[in-house]
Amino acid sequence: MPKINVYLPDDLADAVRDTGLPVSPICQRALEQAVRRITTIRQAVLSDLDPDRLSERLPTFTGRLVIVLTLAARRAQESGASSVTTGDLLHGMLDENQNLGLQVLTALDVAPGSLTAPATPEPATTGGGLRFSAPAAVALELAVGEAIGLGHNYVGCEHLLIGLAAEPDGGAGDLLRSRAVDGKAARRAVAAALAGYAHLRAAASDPAGGAPASALMTAVRAEMAPLVERIERLEERLN
Repeated sequence: MPKINVYLPDDLADAVRDTGLPVSPICQRALEQAVRRITTIRQAVLSDLDPDRLSERLPTFTGRLVIVLTLAARRAQESGASSVTTGDLLHGMLDENQNLGLQVLTALDVAPGSLTAPATPEPATTGGGLRFSAPAAVALELAVGEAIGLGHNYVGCEHLLIGLAAEPDGGAGDLLRSRAVDGKAARRAVAAALAGYAHLRAAASDPAGGAPASALMTAVRAEMAPLVERIERLEERLN
């Protein structure tokens, strides 16, 4: 049976040894699930796109993300394009207007309303139907990978933001990076936002707690510093 090395931070490695967990079966199970999720997204993004079947074909995508993809597909169709670009995906996020990805942008001091979804041409797809462009397909696959890496059993707009920011060839990535939002910055901000989500829920249940968007921004900024420091230490070890 082939052997694959798995590297862990020192504190996690010590905890695994102390608990005596069966590392191999756990890793095998996790990898099997990850492979299935990546295979599903690849099959979906590399075939003809039917906006009405997105939720069926992408069951782990949140309702908001399905709406974003549907809006992106409709935009491409209305423009007569044969492919959905990263610009269309970013436009879908902006047009949906209620997703966590936009809240994260606000926490990064980028006003979503100041962004203009790019119309940068991207390589045309082959085949007669509507499909995702190659950069858009990569961004979606990156989004799934980010969700897996964060230990989430769903894929949301916050993961798509990371994917768009990290994808190197599409117009949306160029635009986001021009505003200092690259994949690393987006990943850190999403981690901070999710760590502060309990604060948002508490604020939402408190009439004096303020608007949810304001509460989330405050929570993100409060949680950001220690999380950034921890992620930087992990990245240094991996490098």
